[in-house]
Amino acid sequence: MSLNKLNQALAQQVKELEEEGRAKGEEKVITKVIKPKKGKGPRYLLEGFGNKEFIRMNSNSYLGLPLRKDMIKAEEKGAKEFGVGPGAVRFINGTFKSHIELEQKLAGFHGREAGMIFSSAYATSIGVIFPLTTKETVLISDELNHNCIINAMKLGKPVGKEIYGHNNMAGLEKALEKSAGKAKRALVISDGIFSMRGDYAPLDKLTEICEKYNDKFEEGVISIVDDSHGVGAFGETGRGTEEYTNAKVDILVGTLGKAFGVNGGYVVSSPQVIKYLRESAPTYVYSNPITVSETEAAKKAIDILDSNEGKEIINHLKEMTKRFENGLKDAGYETIEGDHPVVPLMVRDSKKTSKIVQYLNENGILATGLNFPVVPKGDEEIRFQISAAHTKEDVDFVLDVLKNYK
Repeated sequence: MSLNKLNQALAQQVKELEEEGRAKGEEKVITKVIKPKKGKGPRYLLEGFGNKEFIRMNSNSYLGLPLRKDMIKAEEKGAKEFGVGPGAVRFINGTFKSHIELEQKLAGFHGREAGMIFSSAYATSIGVIFPLTTKETVLISDELNHNCIINAMKLGKPVGKEIYGHNNMAGLEKALEKSAGKAKRALVISDGIFSMRGDYAPLDKLTEICEKYNDKFEEGVISIVDDSHGVGAFGETGRGTEEYTNAKVDILVGTLGKAFGVNGGYVVSSPQVIKYLRESAPTYVYSNPITVSETEAAKKAIDILDSNEGKEIINHLKEMTKRFENGLKDAGYETIEGDHPVVPLMVRDSKKTSKIVQYLNENGILATGLNFPVVPKGDEEIRFQISAAHTKEDVDFVLDVLKNYK
């Protein structure tokens, strides 16, 4: 077979990853979800583990919405009325009224005039950054930005690229000074919440610097922020890093697949930006949208978040996050303190990270170890993610297991 030589080469590469402790390994298969009961949040059964129950500490579902009856009802209603798939990309035959309503709802939620949805947040970042990058554009990026931003920057052919140190605003300013006069347009790109660490970009300072240098570029300095981990989980009302830092960026990317508990990504900005992206974003033009049923569930999630109950959910999430963070510190573990529900346990060693993850799994806890190249060497960690579906008993159970690790 023509694949024989390639198969051997790829198998060797995977073997090297495994030996170095950097392989992600086989994906666990969830066979059943056990609904919350008696002070415990949801539990999960896995293929190959019989009736052993697992608690998930590695889910992006920060608000704990996916198992709610009203969310399920909203999704079922969408499927019953419009079927299970959109049928085509939107410019051909794929736009439904529900898609437009969700885009309007998202724009309003973030205080913008216009928005558009994509099949995923990853597709959104690529679909925003790539078409906005011209041969007379300079791209300026935080060194710890997500992989989707890194790959979006690789796709374009800008006149220049500058990488500044993590959250180093002096470095950002220096990059803009260096680029002035060399490009018509500058795109300053950052995560809102840095998903590996749970820390946030100082968007108040970032936007101030962008405004300071705006007149030095013919087409301006445009701030683009992917706040996929912040939206719904951060800020007093769940409006993300913008709300937390009291700032407003030019173009905001978010996701429906994390705190909102559904699927898909989106961008909000000015009507002119959104109209241009509808014509030019390849991951929008040539990809099906999310289904109507997913759209209806996403609309319901926003309604929940914007209600009094939503405030209670956010407050509980904050309480559980702080309880877990303090518990890690009390047990002698290193973490990165913050208000976001990503709570990293810094291990700083690939093999030890894998061993602790295995120990947690043996004790019924699903957690994810992050090794190089997902994180820089020396920053190896176990990324714990708190959910509003977690109870005090859940958090204390995980902390007790970690205290007993030797």
